[in-house]
Amino acid sequence: MDQFLLKNATIYAENEQIQRGYLLIENGKIAYVGPTPPPSNAKEFELSIHDCVLPGFIDLHIHGAAGADVMDATVKALQTMASVLPKEGTTSFLATTMTAASSEIEKAVKNVANYMAHDNRPGEAEVLGIHLEGPFLSPKRAGAQHPRNIIKPDIELFKKWQKEANGHIRLVTLAPEEENGLSLTAYLKETGVIASIGHSDAVYAEVKEAIQAGVTQATHLFNGMRGLHHREPGVVGAVLMHEEVLCEIIADGIHVAPEMVRFAYRNKGSEGLIAITDAMRAKCLGEGQYDLGGQQVTVRGKQATLKDGTLAGSILKLKDAVKNIMEFTRCSLEEAIRMASWNPAKQLGILDRKGSILPGKDADIVVLNQEREVILTFCRGRLAYAKQEVLRSENH
Repeated sequence: MDQFLLKNATIYAENEQIQRGYLLIENGKIAYVGPTPPPSNAKEFELSIHDCVLPGFIDLHIHGAAGADVMDATVKALQTMASVLPKEGTTSFLATTMTAASSEIEKAVKNVANYMAHDNRPGEAEVLGIHLEGPFLSPKRAGAQHPRNIIKPDIELFKKWQKEANGHIRLVTLAPEEENGLSLTAYLKETGVIASIGHSDAVYAEVKEAIQAGVTQATHLFNGMRGLHHREPGVVGAVLMHEEVLCEIIADGIHVAPEMVRFAYRNKGSEGLIAITDAMRAKCLGEGQYDLGGQQVTVRGKQATLKDGTLAGSILKLKDAVKNIMEFTRCSLEEAIRMASWNPAKQLGILDRKGSILPGKDADIVVLNQEREVILTFCRGRLAYAKQEVLRSENH
């Protein structure tokens, strides 16, 4: 296996920040982190104290990138996503489905399970499982989910999909106020699947009941949910007020105004937010017409919309979400790392191997330069992305 030594950068380790530190990667794992050079014959990267070595970012909510979409249900689509995401510092993700016909969802989850078993190699972003976004949603809060395919929560149908997915559905976005919604929520909790309230028109009392049944996450806070009102706190008010609920947030400055990102941060703190992209296939491509869940999406500038102007996913990169969160909230880089790496790993129950820099964990590493641009990414110990100037300065 490849061995790499990162030298002289500022390392954001799990329990400390190390100036001019050293990080050794061996056999796909973090072998050493410290202030002095370890004995090694590894390939060396001479970095700068202005460069920051961080745990890789984990995107719990992403539909596509670079022309590919999870709903394409092909190995090629997932390979495209896995190969392009390290350029933005994302080292692992949940392949996220859309509300579609049952047969299409079945094909998509089967494909992800097959890809995870046979095709997802080190040196690419790792697919950690599936985020099933819909179809168990509120028709009143469909957003960019195709309303024709929204159905009532159905435990038996979910069981069928989970079987086809070989148990890899890790997170489900649902509207728990819909008929059978609380039963499905409780079943998800029993079987170790994260229940996330989203595309929901629930009132405060219904959300409280759903949290008691097992909801522990909110899908793209503020978007696709009943908003905050002084006489009815709605979904937004309920999830902000319950510490046990972690809230995804799309920090592109479009889906949520910068002031409201700051508002959420003031209420939840860095412990209660998860940075996501909710990106669709247009990410990494130019303006134009694209498909999302069977609906036409137009991308202009930094915005993706349906014909009626409804926001349709994003073209956000997770590295930019981190930069934006820091700018919008004035939080520290350590707090931003918590939202982009630690919290998603903790939520998935994989903190033993991902989410922070600690010897023994997977060597999922991203290096940012002074401008907060990605210059190096390692996925499970393999070099997945490097800017040309970094390769030129590499020592052997």
